[in-house]
Amino acid sequence: MCLTLFCFWNVATAQTKDAKFLVSVVDEQGSPLEGVNVFAPKGVKVTTDSSGKFQIVIPEEETIVIQKDGYESKLLSITDITNLNFNLVLEKSQFLASEDDEIKMGVTTKDRRDIVGSVSTINTNDRLVYDNTQFVRDYITGLTVGVRGSSNIRGIGNALFVIDGVFGRDPNILNMEEVEQITVLKDANAVALYGSQGRNGVIIINTKRGKINRNEVNVNIRSGIRTPLALPNYLDAATFMELRNEAFSNDGLDLNVVGFSQDQIQNTRNGLNPIEYPDVDLYDFIQPFVSTHNVISEFSGGGDKSQYYVNVGWLYNEDWLNINEDINAGSNRFNVRGNIDFKVNDWITSSIDGVAIFSNSKSSRANLLSAAPTFIPFDYAPFLPVSALDIDNNPDLATLLAGANVFDGNLLGTAQQLGVNAPIARSIAGGFQNNVFRVTQFNNTINLDLSKITKGLSAKTYLSFDFLDSYTTSISNQYRAYAPTWQDGKIIALQDFGEDRRDLSENVSSNGFTSRIGMYALVNYEKTFAGNNSLNTTLLGYYNSEKRDGVIQTDRDSHIGFQMTYDFQKKIFVDFSGAYVNSLKLPNGNKGAFSPTFGLGYILSEESFLKDSDFVNYLKLKASGGIIKSDVGINGYYLYDENYSDGANFTWADGVYSNRRQNISQGANPDLGFEQRIDLNLGFESYLMNSLWIEANYFRTELDKQLTILADQYPSYYNTFRPFNNFNANLYTGFELGLNFNKTFNDFSIGIGANVLYSQTEASKRSETNEFEYQNRQGRELSTIYGLVNDGFYSAADFDVNGDLINGLPEPQFGEVKPGDLKYIDQNGDDIIDNDDSIDIGQSASPWSYGVNLNLKYKRFNLFVLGTGQTGGLGNKLTGFSNYFSPNGTDKYSEVVLGRWTPQTANTATFPRLTSGDNQNNFRTSSFWLYDTSFFEISRAQLTYEFSENLCKKIGMEDFSLNFQGYNLFEVAKNRDIRQLNVGGNPQARTYTLGVRMSF
Repeated sequence: MCLTLFCFWNVATAQTKDAKFLVSVVDEQGSPLEGVNVFAPKGVKVTTDSSGKFQIVIPEEETIVIQKDGYESKLLSITDITNLNFNLVLEKSQFLASEDDEIKMGVTTKDRRDIVGSVSTINTNDRLVYDNTQFVRDYITGLTVGVRGSSNIRGIGNALFVIDGVFGRDPNILNMEEVEQITVLKDANAVALYGSQGRNGVIIINTKRGKINRNEVNVNIRSGIRTPLALPNYLDAATFMELRNEAFSNDGLDLNVVGFSQDQIQNTRNGLNPIEYPDVDLYDFIQPFVSTHNVISEFSGGGDKSQYYVNVGWLYNEDWLNINEDINAGSNRFNVRGNIDFKVNDWITSSIDGVAIFSNSKSSRANLLSAAPTFIPFDYAPFLPVSALDIDNNPDLATLLAGANVFDGNLLGTAQQLGVNAPIARSIAGGFQNNVFRVTQFNNTINLDLSKITKGLSAKTYLSFDFLDSYTTSISNQYRAYAPTWQDGKIIALQDFGEDRRDLSENVSSNGFTSRIGMYALVNYEKTFAGNNSLNTTLLGYYNSEKRDGVIQTDRDSHIGFQMTYDFQKKIFVDFSGAYVNSLKLPNGNKGAFSPTFGLGYILSEESFLKDSDFVNYLKLKASGGIIKSDVGINGYYLYDENYSDGANFTWADGVYSNRRQNISQGANPDLGFEQRIDLNLGFESYLMNSLWIEANYFRTELDKQLTILADQYPSYYNTFRPFNNFNANLYTGFELGLNFNKTFNDFSIGIGANVLYSQTEASKRSETNEFEYQNRQGRELSTIYGLVNDGFYSAADFDVNGDLINGLPEPQFGEVKPGDLKYIDQNGDDIIDNDDSIDIGQSASPWSYGVNLNLKYKRFNLFVLGTGQTGGLGNKLTGFSNYFSPNGTDKYSEVVLGRWTPQTANTATFPRLTSGDNQNNFRTSSFWLYDTSFFEISRAQLTYEFSENLCKKIGMEDFSLNFQGYNLFEVAKNRDIRQLNVGGNPQARTYTLGVRMSF
């Protein structure tokens, strides 16, 4: 990368002489233009005055750039300026057709005005000054129209990311400082050029590049703290033992045999000897706050022959657990990016981009957060003070202590059933592990201006290479842990486990790698004919190959794409785009398919009855449709062929001979074909009163011919011979709306943005053979949760004197039930409760998602606030929480069991009765365990102060600002305590950072 920079850096050379010019800049009517920026070599910048004039001295054979928002920029040489006769005319750009309105759509670039498909975009430009998050996914969430979360477009599925023209790159490796533009392609017409991989939509990210004569140095420094939003609350040891005794009693067990004595419970509660009677919560080891630091530097510039952009960054996050001071636990990420553009000759330009990322995360060999949900608080004390050893009366302890490792006056404790596997002992004495992740990326573009062959003809080639690998280095020390024997408050004996031995070598283990090679070539032809008619055509050939560690089959994608757009007077647009895709996952004869799409656009505001309207500045109507053939949803190769495997041996001829059976697990289907996305999009975009931008779309998308094994075509005994077929279909319908309002009043300006997405899904076609109609998936929402309907708790009145259910109550088939267990509704009236009584009890996906943002600026102060939310979805407490909300049998008790059912709390209970065994009736998916996941949160807010231009000049800066930012600041939700809780891993965090941005 450094070699490339040196090779193509625009090095200043000695000039024969300089020339001085005084130039006037005027518009098409001859009126002077004030505030026009003029960029000269070596970073020289001047601006036109009120009379439209500027004066500049430039060397011979150098160029200057003339630029003003809303006008066509110009690149001029000394000869050009001389021929102007000192008057330069700047032509005003059409609305949404200026340089700022260029949308880089991965493989092509278009003006916003010319796009027919459903496309939304964000230009970072000055946004990062007042909204300085560094995570790309955070920038997508809440700010982009039509995206649920950070990658799911319209609820269809995870989109394809295209970064700097490279298909499939991971946005997590970027920092927002290096991003120039984010564009979301949503409908079939917009994604057609991306072939099979674009089925779920495309999110395009373009990084910054150097600009002619604009030498800049930007530094962004941020530092702050993170605090946990919520931590699991497990019961203290004494309460835990009391409730476990209650569970034993509920099961009819003898507490004198299996229970905890009252002395043990009381001694644990009073805490007089917490070593002999421990009460340990591993979450106590979490730090109340941890630090985070981020430094990013940017360097860009160049002349008309070559331009460069370099981004260098470092991000550090302290670990939540710092139990071993020798480890320096935490994560570091270093990144370097270099983007180089250069001119080879008059008809060839090229670019070379290189990225290198190195990140590591260092921690102890034991994960205390993972162990916390199962760590029983009264099992053992993790630290045994040396002072608690009765050495005087037990000389063997003195001998043992002489050879033991002592940590801050303590021996490492354990329990007999754990031995050397005590998590805290391993964290302190077991050494460390360092997870390392490395990324190398390279891409090269060659642009060919073929106008000498015919005007408007150009071509482009693109080559990219990515390599990602991950490995772990570790020092695995052996250590000794001790289980004590107590007498009269003193340790009289120790049972030791393991031995103290330091690891003298570093261990390295691979976590896998991914290598990817991608390439494409395209030819573009633009022509204007008969005055008002224009044609823009693109032909693309694409190939991508990706290999992953441990995977025999290399993933390959290839297609030929084309796009042809016709426009009349830049008012009426017709677009015909498509791709011929190829798949290795399908049988011969079906490996190729054509994907056609069609789009129409009509700028209604260009008509005479709206053209001069003060209310409607711009109004464009759009409609598109098409079919995308894809193999993205085909999860595997050779699904069209029979699958055989060796089975069991069998003998014949009285055992003299033997042979092996051949088992078949999949039948053949030589007609297996592509899945299809069938798409319709109707929308409009408008700009009103010079202040309000509106974009809206209605969409209907069907994913048809999805692979499945037909259940209603074959008898059950044919199960292992059934092939895959193109049959299932999913339907996605909804609308999206985006609003942006901006207005300035003297020293005060306001910006308000909002976007709403409604996406409802349906399993529109399924092959099913369920006995009861309510069990069918067809016609239901795709994320439908199937489960039992809770009917409260069984009461004592539901049982006779023998403990049997009274007549009239259906009989559960999930084990014996008692008062306090969950009762379910019999859906089919067969007087038993079993899996046939599972019905639709809700959906997990939220059909409504939205984002709102507010930007207020007064003089040099700027306040930005972003809020996001969703509604309509349900979560399940039985999944994702490590039994925190559903402790069963011998599981660790959390605070939720305090609402358990007892005869005294029968009318107020929020949790079933406690039991020491595995209860198969209570802890299965039912309406009892569902919760509403709707929320609205202030995702982030930032207060910024920008110092005056005069002060910046005095201290040698172009711009200088301070900012204070917060993440995850506030949430309104019925079940906020559940939503904010992470169990068994790092907690969700609220972050506060103080930052400074400097430009030179």
